[in-house]
Amino acid sequence: MNLLIVDDDGLIRDSLKMLLELEAGWTARTAGDGDEAYQMCLSDKPDIVLMDIRMPVCDGVEATRKIKGGFPDVKIVMLTTFADDGYISSAIDAGADGYLLKSTPADGIIERIRAVEKGAQVFDKGVRLSAKKTAEPLFDVLTERENQILSLVAAGLSNNEIASKLFLSQGTVRNMVSAILGKLELRDRTQLAVYYWKNAK
Repeated sequence: MNLLIVDDDGLIRDSLKMLLELEAGWTARTAGDGDEAYQMCLSDKPDIVLMDIRMPVCDGVEATRKIKGGFPDVKIVMLTTFADDGYISSAIDAGADGYLLKSTPADGIIERIRAVEKGAQVFDKGVRLSAKKTAEPLFDVLTERENQILSLVAAGLSNNEIASKLFLSQGTVRNMVSAILGKLELRDRTQLAVYYWKNAK
């Protein structure tokens, strides 16, 4: 996969590039602002852009709007420290395919990039409710509790985090996730996330 990392902090750019190329085996280029990112898309279109929000010259929201205007098939995931409703709404309105916080663990970022590649929208913990003010979808084939767990899996929570949030044992959560996979005829958690975001009402 061909990635483009856009951030005005050189340390963050280089760290992400090293992480993604080593851990996932992807190719990653970097840009320091939105204008540079757009120019790089003109010369070599990436599959997915990881876009910071606050940058000089051209910020992430404006850059997302420009890139989506010229290359609508390029996926763009905001990667920022800001969980502000205004930023989230502006990014989604500009066409962003996801909104993650920089505090997201490395394996979580990689998992969400894979989900976006498959067509999902991804949002970090606590961000989705601000970004999409809709009720949790109810899939008829699932029980109320299974629907609840599915929404938490799609939000990126681990089994341990889900267990703590719902006051269940990890074993119970693990078994219910397996049951959800079976009922929906899906293979893994990434496919669950993709299914959720594609079918959320």
